[in-house]
Amino acid sequence: MSAPLLEVSGLDVDFALGRGWSRARRLLHALRGVDLEVPDGRSVGIVGESGCGKSTLARTILGLQAPTRGAIRWRGWTVDPADRSRMRSMRRELQVVFQDPFGSLDPRMTAGDSVAEALEALEGVTEAKARVHRVAAALDEVGLDAGFADRYPHELSGGQCQRVAIARATVVRPRLLICDEAVSALDVSVQAQIVNLLGDLLRRHGTALLFISHNLAVVRHLCDEVVVLYLGRVVERAPREALFAAARHPYTRALIAAVPQPDPRLARPALEHADTPDTRPDATTSTGCAFAPRCPLAIERCSTEVPPLESAGAGHAVACHRWRELAAGS
Repeated sequence: MSAPLLEVSGLDVDFALGRGWSRARRLLHALRGVDLEVPDGRSVGIVGESGCGKSTLARTILGLQAPTRGAIRWRGWTVDPADRSRMRSMRRELQVVFQDPFGSLDPRMTAGDSVAEALEALEGVTEAKARVHRVAAALDEVGLDAGFADRYPHELSGGQCQRVAIARATVVRPRLLICDEAVSALDVSVQAQIVNLLGDLLRRHGTALLFISHNLAVVRHLCDEVVVLYLGRVVERAPREALFAAARHPYTRALIAAVPQPDPRLARPALEHADTPDTRPDATTSTGCAFAPRCPLAIERCSTEVPPLESAGAGHAVACHRWRELAAGS
């Protein structure tokens, strides 16, 4: 069996915080023991609420944030920023689309120049005629005609800017595309257009996708597998349909219950959270289950033992002391 395209093993990322009244140095555990695989040609969704570590995970994979512990492997190679030749090759094959469609483009460059810059930097394409042809083809593929090549970001809508960002990321045909909240800043109708565009591009080119979002409805539409993060830990991982049909973790169930339903009669009852100052999650501690202060199903064991991520069968894994009871009652 071939190695996954991307493999993350035991990834920890800590950030030092200012000293409190005790003057002791504190650490924010942004990621804790994260394991992740993205097979070639497959799509994996990373979900969770704000502050769970989704963007930190993306930045660490891209080499924008140094890990505290753990390893990241690209096509079997352990990523080493000191190996510039291998890093350059990886960056050509691994591209990203960020959340802010305006902030990710240089306001002094036209859409065509932004896409051409990627061609020159990643493939060394400098011949003018070849660049114009490749840029026009890339813009056409994302639904923009050749006239958009001469427009600046301030002349484009948010959806059009994001299409340019996607064209820039896909013009060199990467093996993996990372989308970090790539549709959350857009209007709902434009979100649907961009999601459908991404789906078409993935099917057409066989590109793998790591899609980071808090929107479970979008993740369900795009992704083959879903990984749920809570305060930096993976609490559940499963194939898409298995997760949405029979989630095993109370936090995952709460996320799914919060997805709006057009027909209220079909809505699932949500778990009641108690986000008082005394029970608010704290990413600086590591005792017990991080979700225990908010979980109505928590028992004493949950506050003292960190639940391991264990197999629930058929590619399903969950980190909860009571998942078997939940599965029996679902």
